[in-house]
Amino acid sequence: MTIGHETPVAMDCHARVIGLSCSAMVDPAQIRRAILALPEVEAGDSEESLAFSVGAKGLSWPYLARAAPKARREVVPGVLAVRCRLERKELLIEAAPEIFFEDDHYRGYPAVLVRLDAVETAELSTLLQDAWRLVAPKSLVKRFDAAS
Repeated sequence: MTIGHETPVAMDCHARVIGLSCSAMVDPAQIRRAILALPEVEAGDSEESLAFSVGAKGLSWPYLARAAPKARREVVPGVLAVRCRLERKELLIEAAPEIFFEDDHYRGYPAVLVRLDAVETAELSTLLQDAWRLVAPKSLVKRFDAAS
């Protein structure tokens, strides 16, 4: 099954093309190396963070939630928000609700919430690469594709 025009729901490890192995658990260091190899990607403040952006546009960021209504939003460990098209988000949640989900704050927003203890390194890396394609300037994506 594919999402959109190019990404399988159940990853077939095509992420090896950019130097990723297919492992059952997320390897943050491996993901950081792969995503930072994309043009103009900036990493979050800490080495453990999987927060990335291109310019001021976020590819991924920590998931913040409220423990109670009107309470301050706090980081939820082990969950990452990743930008994606709404159509893809719906398919991901439907296909793998144990990995992908949303809450009221993210309903209708082009980002999916990802449980890091349930997603494979290759699948998350592919999702982040696709997020890069959404936010990077189109001319940059064309140059990158031409060089690949």
